[in-house]
Amino acid sequence: MRDAPSVPMSDSAGQAQRPGVVASQRPWQTGARLSSLGRVTLDRFEAYLASAGFDRVPWLAVVFASGILAWFALGQRWQWIGAMAFAMIAALSAQAIWRERTDREHLRRAIVACGLIFAAGIAVIWVRSEVVGAEPIERPTVTRILGYVLEREDQPAEDRIRLTLAVRDAETAQSRKIRINVPYAATDDLPDASGELVEGALVRARVRLMPPASPMLPGSYDFARAAWFKGLSATGSTIGSIEVIEPAREAGSPIASLQRKLSSHVRARANGSAGTIAAAFASGDRGSITEADEEAMRDAGLTHLLSISGLHVSAVIAAAYLIALKLLALFPFIALRVRLPVVAAAAGALAGIGYTLLTGAEVPTVRSCAAAMLVLGALALGREALSLRMVAMAAIFVLLLWPESVVGPSFQMSFAAVLAIVALHSTRAVQSFLSPRDQGWWHRTGRQVAMLFITGLVIEIALMPIVLFHFHRAGVYGALANVVAIPLVTFISMPLIALALFLDLAGLGGPVWWLAEISLEALVTIAHFTAGQPGAVKLMPQMTMPTIALFAAGGLWLALWSRRGRLLGFVPAALATIMLIATPIPDVLIGREGRHVGITFEDEQGERRLLSLRDSRSSYSKDNLLELSSVTSEPIPLAEWPGARCSPEFCVITIERGNREWVLLMARNRDLVEERALAAACDRADIVVADRFLPRSCQPRWLKADRRLLERTGGLALNLKDQEIDRVADRQGEHGWWRGEGANTFAANPRHARQLVISAQKAR
Repeated sequence: MRDAPSVPMSDSAGQAQRPGVVASQRPWQTGARLSSLGRVTLDRFEAYLASAGFDRVPWLAVVFASGILAWFALGQRWQWIGAMAFAMIAALSAQAIWRERTDREHLRRAIVACGLIFAAGIAVIWVRSEVVGAEPIERPTVTRILGYVLEREDQPAEDRIRLTLAVRDAETAQSRKIRINVPYAATDDLPDASGELVEGALVRARVRLMPPASPMLPGSYDFARAAWFKGLSATGSTIGSIEVIEPAREAGSPIASLQRKLSSHVRARANGSAGTIAAAFASGDRGSITEADEEAMRDAGLTHLLSISGLHVSAVIAAAYLIALKLLALFPFIALRVRLPVVAAAAGALAGIGYTLLTGAEVPTVRSCAAAMLVLGALALGREALSLRMVAMAAIFVLLLWPESVVGPSFQMSFAAVLAIVALHSTRAVQSFLSPRDQGWWHRTGRQVAMLFITGLVIEIALMPIVLFHFHRAGVYGALANVVAIPLVTFISMPLIALALFLDLAGLGGPVWWLAEISLEALVTIAHFTAGQPGAVKLMPQMTMPTIALFAAGGLWLALWSRRGRLLGFVPAALATIMLIATPIPDVLIGREGRHVGITFEDEQGERRLLSLRDSRSSYSKDNLLELSSVTSEPIPLAEWPGARCSPEFCVITIERGNREWVLLMARNRDLVEERALAAACDRADIVVADRFLPRSCQPRWLKADRRLLERTGGLALNLKDQEIDRVADRQGEHGWWRGEGANTFAANPRHARQLVISAQKAR
């Protein structure tokens, strides 16, 4: 039998059998390979989702929050619409393609759910902005107002009362919501200021009003955004006295009135700093806490103790739950006929809701109260009380009501802390460490103290990126301080305050107030001691959006994922740390009005210092310059610096950056100078800064930051070595609170932005 003739092989399979022959791929063959690779990748994703033992609900909360954040990050309306459309198309495509396939079930559900929820997040915040946002007034003005008091906030530490009023605009006849500061001296003509300036009263005053301020510098606090979502059109202060035209028909808001009375009562019973902090714990009133105590608590990492949040709400609810449970157990008639955990949970819920309303119902308090209600429900049903799903449900509840809170430090810090606690205590290592065993009480106490320190350390690590992003400074020894401060507040100070208030009903609370005062003085001492240690505060320059996004992604992956796969969260966290360390500190900072300018340099000892154009009395302006330049010492007035040449109108200084010298010309006031002399000075300068309009004849070599430019860009941060400009306008877009002219034409790329500025100058 003859062998069959061999068949010539000209395709890739045949060539692969012959050594040394390189196959030439056909287009359909390459497409088939890519298609096969895509199928393999999808199969692996599907298998991973099917086998990974993690709860899906927390991730849905993350996706919802991501949609809200995307609305803030994207500047134009077409981008918001495009992001929603892309998410919806992805969801519909997944549903259509894999509708009848069972091998893609987990992947299909994930894409559909994430797409719809992401689009819902954008829609919720967009609708919220359109509904509650209030157009700011056009320009600063001095006028007379007649309006009703909506809210009142006492601030004894600032020697003033803050009122939120509803007034009618004389020009447009539209109602506006404004906020004014009323010095106590302006209420001297009122017989009873505390009883007349309350919610519902009709008042009249001459006021100085301003539009809500945009960020002073890139990365500074955006009060205009916060005011937009609060419905505020203007802020200001009274000129002269304030007059009550018509008293409130009732004694103001019952809850607000009770809060003020409780705060005054507590401050009268406990003296000094202890009394102001006790008032914050009892009523949520922080207006009496001095600036020195606030700074010490912040630098010691104890500020969270002053904000009524999870710690305080949990303590109140736990106390009410245990007291109700133990008291009811004393009566067999009740204990045998009623499920005591259910009744105790109801008592705890009432206590938590009442405490939340009494302390002002801020976002952290509402979040904590909502989470506590879920915990109580789980306890009543006999289920697991503390879980990531419970935290996610509380987050969704808050975001549905106040979606704008997702960009605020309060929401981010409170949820980051809770996530860190729950994720840490859900690990096998911690559960094994805390599991009951046959040991003496000192061993159990030692393990609990060690766990408290570890928990505090994990919380500090989780909060550090958020604190640095928003405040540019963070306490280094917060974990150590919290090991002592948290048990002190939870188990000593707050129970003593509650007991003292109860005994005050019979006039017997004096001795207990003395003990509470001692415990709170100890808290203040811990804060000042910790904040006063060398290196207690870490300053960092402005963190970029990609950096904080990587920190958040890494932290969420570590907290929400399961098994060994969660360790991948260290990768983006490590990358973000490298990016943060490499973030350059701006060489020159220019405020939004051109009045405040800061120049960073290193002295002979290698310490970073700051030169300030104006020796401002405004702590707000000074603090912004210091934080964004990472300087801890007091700024040096430019006029007192030997290297600067200053006249009554201008200052000139030459600095070396990037292997070249830069000449800065800065206006000290608005006094007019001869135009020809100004033009000659501008020709010799690289950068000119002024808080007024400069003539077109003033043409510096690189940047002219006068009022004309700053009205469009907002504050500036200059990196001279790389010749980059970071501007407030780059982060605003078409959002309603930003009033800068031409904001929509500015690119997000700093290099492109610099080219636009230079081109605009040449055009002039």
